[in-house]
Amino acid sequence: MLNKEKFERVKNQALALFKKANVVLTEAEKENLEIVDGNLGKIDEIGLEIVTYVNTDRYCAKEMALLPHQTCPEHKHPDRNGQSGKEETFRCRYGRVYLFVEGERTIRHVDPPNEYFTAFHEIILDPGDQHTIPPNTLHWFKAGKTGAVISEFSSHSDDAFDIFTDPNFKRV
Repeated sequence: MLNKEKFERVKNQALALFKKANVVLTEAEKENLEIVDGNLGKIDEIGLEIVTYVNTDRYCAKEMALLPHQTCPEHKHPDRNGQSGKEETFRCRYGRVYLFVEGERTIRHVDPPNEYFTAFHEIILDPGDQHTIPPNTLHWFKAGKTGAVISEFSSHSDDAFDIFTDPNFKRV
């Protein structure tokens, strides 16, 4: 769990990254910034910061910030209630993103933070680059040295049902 001081520090860092990416946020969006640490207490290493613009039963749009070298843990968006899992397109807006998906193992430019990472097909996203991740695909991503901002466009998002390979990571 994040204490108030750490929460405010991370929030300010994320807002600074959005500003560097020229992402304009309303005061309400800034106030509702979601900081995801999975209750691991390692927010500078594992987690991410999210602004959700819209999330209907048909589509979702978000902005995600990653602090320098911060990693979003490996997970997938499973099928649920007869519906396909979330399909998402990531578009890098700022920094460099190292995205890893299932598939042929490639040379890694970054290492995962722990043993709970199994997808090792690396895709590097620089500003303007994008990649679409099919439903039910294990993936994780990590920011480079300056941090990163990613726009996400997807089908409906129901993060509470995401499956994380790290059994200690809890999405609440």
